Amino acid sequence: MGKILSAYLFPHPPIIIEEIGGRDREKAIKTLEGSQSLAQDIAEKRPSTIILVTPHGPLFRDAISISTTPILEGDFRDFGAAHVKFRFENNLEMVKDIIFESGKKNIPIANVNEDLAESFNISLKLDHGTLVPLYFVDKVYRNFKLIHITYGLLSPKELYVFGQIIQDMVLKSEEEASFIASGDLSHKLSHDGPYSYSPYGEKFDKEIVNLLEKGDFKSIVSFDLDLSERAGECGLRTLMILSGFLDGFNVKPEVLSYEGPFGVGYCNAKFTVLDRKEGKNILEEITKIEEEKVLKARAGEDEYVKLARMSLEHYIKYGKRLEVPEGLSEELLNNRAGVFVTLKKNGMLRGCIGTIEPTKKNIAMEIIENAISAGTKDPRFDPVEEDELPHLIYSVDVLMKPEPISSIEELDVEKYGVIVSKGFRKGLLLPNIEGIDTPEEQIRIALNKASISEYEDYKMERFRVIRHF
Repeated sequence: MGKILSAYLFPHPPIIIEEIGGRDREKAIKTLEGSQSLAQDIAEKRPSTIILVTPHGPLFRDAISISTTPILEGDFRDFGAAHVKFRFENNLEMVKDIIFESGKKNIPIANVNEDLAESFNISLKLDHGTLVPLYFVDKVYRNFKLIHITYGLLSPKELYVFGQIIQDMVLKSEEEASFIASGDLSHKLSHDGPYSYSPYGEKFDKEIVNLLEKGDFKSIVSFDLDLSERAGECGLRTLMILSGFLDGFNVKPEVLSYEGPFGVGYCNAKFTVLDRKEGKNILEEITKIEEEKVLKARAGEDEYVKLARMSLEHYIKYGKRLEVPEGLSEELLNNRAGVFVTLKKNGMLRGCIGTIEPTKKNIAMEIIENAISAGTKDPRFDPVEEDELPHLIYSVDVLMKPEPISSIEELDVEKYGVIVSKGFRKGLLLPNIEGIDTPEEQIRIALNKASISEYEDYKMERFRVIRHF
């Protein structure tokens, strides 16, 4: 029977690698020393298999990636140190079991092999999110096989279940396993960082570090995804899988270090597995939390949001459009405006479609049509199915009339949405979107939507919205 030994949160800044950072490593000395300490702990526990989850391998919206090539290789050539190379044996037997069990539990998996790499033009080389932690491990311990996983943009519950699957497969094997969650915290801690500063960055880091210190995995899995998006992090989903991996065990949590040099939060933490515990099922608690969020949203719906929900539910159940209900306000029946309808499921975007200008007789009809489109025509997602309807949360944005602007200084990401246009090409971005903190980001995304180059002579307009949720 297999054994769960430990789990870790490793940050992955390449600058702490001696051959890359040199003396600059001292600018992140807490992270460097924390990584060395975690590696030493792994060496003392001597796992036969290390399972590592990274944010920076082949990333898919709708699937978790697992490397299925026999040998896993990588180097730091992208950081000017091509001579620092690594080669690990893949634990293919356990990989096969994880993939099979995930299929039984409807967790979508992408097998990362030569065929997939060619089809999607992705690299099979190990990413820096994998190599930075293993650089330190390799210096003190090498007698292990590796399982290399890149999380997908699945729901927190699905990621948690996937962590449980990994645990089950370890316990059914003959392996003794440790788990590495590779991830940095907020990338928006300062104006000098890789992303624009956001006050949400420090808030996110403080809350996550506090949860790690307490070993509060339920709160990690049910964490506010809007806050994490605004903070610009890459570690939360790896921690959600780690939470499932440790499900049912008593653990001793310890945060070794936290610091935020270069505008990025780095945290080293370890979780020593003690014994099995009795108690509540965390998955049931997470499900209950999600259900309570939906019930609260339903109870607070105004007529705009209720109409959007009724429209999509009617269309999915009966295959035809909802007639405009009686008793709606004059605002909905007598006014015309562009409308966007947004759907979320388990805190994650499930669809968003809208109209920049009014296309229907009134706002009510605009909402009815765009709610259907958000649920069935958003090209980023499969159409909503009937069993998903009880889990959706809706919001409706009513667009005010756009006004032309001549300078980016006239934008404010919280107050104004933006429209960019060049001829027939037009791109729109709503205001106050999670993770978008500067007008520059707003413009860049809107241009990308419209396939307009930043060097073209495009026009800009700004608009306000009235958001109903």
